[in-house]
Amino acid sequence: MKNKFLPILLMLFCFACSTKMDIETYKKYQKSGKEITANVQTVLLSNVGQAIQTGGPEYAVEFCNLEASSIVDSLNKEFNCNISRVSAKNRNPQNALDTKQEKKMWKLFTEEQLADTVIQSGNELVYYKPIRIGMPACLKCHGNTTDINAATKEKLEELYPADLATGYHLNDFRGLWKVEFEREM
Repeated sequence: MKNKFLPILLMLFCFACSTKMDIETYKKYQKSGKEITANVQTVLLSNVGQAIQTGGPEYAVEFCNLEASSIVDSLNKEFNCNISRVSAKNRNPQNALDTKQEKKMWKLFTEEQLADTVIQSGNELVYYKPIRIGMPACLKCHGNTTDINAATKEKLEELYPADLATGYHLNDFRGLWKVEFEREM
């Protein structure tokens, strides 16, 4: 059941802290989170697209393995926050769901199909937004066995022996953007 008010209810009830987040703060950080994730996604997709053009999907897998984290790290500094991706079906072990909060959010996004939300966690505000398989090119590395060519499969097995991030179809829910902001008091 989709509920457009669930993020607000979540904010008020599930993650209540001694200092409650007001609706203006929620909107401010939701807007910032949307802008940041749109920017990060554009930068990553542009770089991956360029890597595919340069050497095909297998080269893009190698590029992601070597460069994706440093690209996100540089954007962390630019936006003064901590940007990450998390998933139950991760490719990079660093992107595995590893906190109770991430697992709870994963369940909510999976079951309720939320668009995005902001929660308070201690002195931080955390923005979550779903990542979906948005383009057919994504399936060259994240699709079914018929979508991924032999050279790409080999590169994935070499660089990510515990890879869980395949078997997707266009528009499938693949993971969550997670943007952590230190709350301005």
